Amino acid sequence: MRLLHTSDWHLGRSFHRVSLLSAQEAFIDHLVETVRERHVDAMLVAGDVYDRAVPPLAAVELYDGALHRLAGLGVPTIMTSGNHDSARRLGVGAGLMERSGIHLRTDPAGCADPVVLTDEHGEIAVYGLPYLEPALVREELGAEQPGHAAVLGAAMDRVRADLATRPSGTRSVVLAHAFVSGGAGSDSERDISVGGVAAVPTEIFDGVDYVALGHLHGCQTISDRVRYSGSPLAYSFSESHQRKSMWLIDLGAGGALTAERIDCPVPRPLARIRGHLDDLLADPELERHEEAWVEVTLTDPVRPHEPMARLAERFPYVLSLVFAPERAAEDPLASYAERLKGRTDQQIAEDFVAHVRAGSGPDDGERAVLRGALDDVRAGAAIRGGVCEVGR
Repeated sequence: MRLLHTSDWHLGRSFHRVSLLSAQEAFIDHLVETVRERHVDAMLVAGDVYDRAVPPLAAVELYDGALHRLAGLGVPTIMTSGNHDSARRLGVGAGLMERSGIHLRTDPAGCADPVVLTDEHGEIAVYGLPYLEPALVREELGAEQPGHAAVLGAAMDRVRADLATRPSGTRSVVLAHAFVSGGAGSDSERDISVGGVAAVPTEIFDGVDYVALGHLHGCQTISDRVRYSGSPLAYSFSESHQRKSMWLIDLGAGGALTAERIDCPVPRPLARIRGHLDDLLADPELERHEEAWVEVTLTDPVRPHEPMARLAERFPYVLSLVFAPERAAEDPLASYAERLKGRTDQQIAEDFVAHVRAGSGPDDGERAVLRGALDDVRAGAAIRGGVCEVGR
């Protein structure tokens, strides 16, 4: 069985206010052509089909066209909702689409209801787990503890229980949208932490032949059988070093597995450059970036006059300008953003309490209140069909 694993299309997203619609159209063309040329037997899309709960019309039309083209090839498509999607909206018409080979898995209650595929070696049960917001699905899934590990573990217990009822030798595939331990994130992914904990252990997926992950935008291998495809396009400058691709997975007899990376089209390369303005404008080594989308970090101690206009004369596709003046670490003007870098929402909130109380931080009870408030905000946003970015 040949599977094409993708995720995180984020249809409708822009890049620093530049529309990516044409680049996303090119990706869909490439996707369909890959399915045709490489004789793919089934498509896997592990969440974040859209960039937001209510996507623009152009994104919906692109999605609709992609499904029609895949259905026209007679290739089953299994697709789950991610934390950017509105699960209810994405799942509209799922029953009708099933008849055309488009299998939408957006309801947590159906996590143990697989799409069953067959090849010359027998059956493959494909389980689609939508993004599981712990505050919303804990009771439904019977998770004993709060948090992502508990709800995903409860969902996987259901998967393994169903798999145990199937004929001996049945192979299994799981789609999941989560932050799995060992994965490397980027700036374009929204925080899904609950109580400051987002990562789930790889062992949660034990007993499955292949796990097709979504959420992290870099293509990466957690283990031979647990992989992220990453996003097909770069959605932040932190992804400038990433090779955008999809996984072509061959699942053979007895669960034997081989994987091949299929590169995605690159609309325009990304570059991050840093230094004094005059140096950046004169450096001959930077000529290779003149046709790239560029993020510039200026380190001039004093902000130069009209820096963006001057940069655009050499780098016409400069999109982002960051000021990081060269200052001593003890300088009170040191960047506030730098001081917050790498800190969770919970830590920032606790630091604020300590700041307003002259250094007296929250006690255990107050920490629990803060944690509950942050979790309630995220859960409330998910109920409304949106996504909350508490710390952004």
